[in-house]
Amino acid sequence: MSHPVFQPVDTSWLPLLEPLREEIISVCELVTKGEYIPAMDRILAPLSTPVDEVRVVIVGQDPYPNAEYADGFAFSVQPEVKPFPASLINIFKELESDLGTPVPTDGNLERWSRQGVLLINRTLTTIPGESHAHQKSGWMAITEVIIREVASRGAVGILWGGNAQQMSDYFDSSRVIQSAHPSPLSAYRGFFGSKPFSQCNSMLEQIGKTKISW
Repeated sequence: MSHPVFQPVDTSWLPLLEPLREEIISVCELVTKGEYIPAMDRILAPLSTPVDEVRVVIVGQDPYPNAEYADGFAFSVQPEVKPFPASLINIFKELESDLGTPVPTDGNLERWSRQGVLLINRTLTTIPGESHAHQKSGWMAITEVIIREVASRGAVGILWGGNAQQMSDYFDSSRVIQSAHPSPLSAYRGFFGSKPFSQCNSMLEQIGKTKISW
């Protein structure tokens, strides 16, 4: 898979992605006809976590529309980025309310990824300054295959927002957490108070897996 979009992908994902290779490249060619974010070598960054190490998947909608924010991992930003995006601020507020975890000094969530949390958006790219710009580009069919795979392996699903919740049927009913999206537009309609982090750790413990250090 010599195309640069596959650069960050752990080799354990390749058997799953091989049948999707041409489709992924086709979508890349479509979205790169104009401006797009994140960078090509960050689009599949969530798949840097080996597939057999994924214990949790957090599903979002699409990348932050701010080029400074979008880094490939859903909801994450690079360590130097300040202030945090509004959705990430709300995630950290809920984390503090849920587990008493102080707000981190940076917004980079790769520390979760390294523990087996797949941070993936349904749509993997967008146009700078526009949300949902690539929603019909073909990404959702690709990410559906990825999410279905980790769900079939027993991962806990944390589904934030309507697009993410379309994936709920792939998860065991005892291993799925659903709420409104953490965006300021919807966080008060069910995200705040949903306690996704403690719920997730409880589910992991019930199936004999190590808790996530959120």
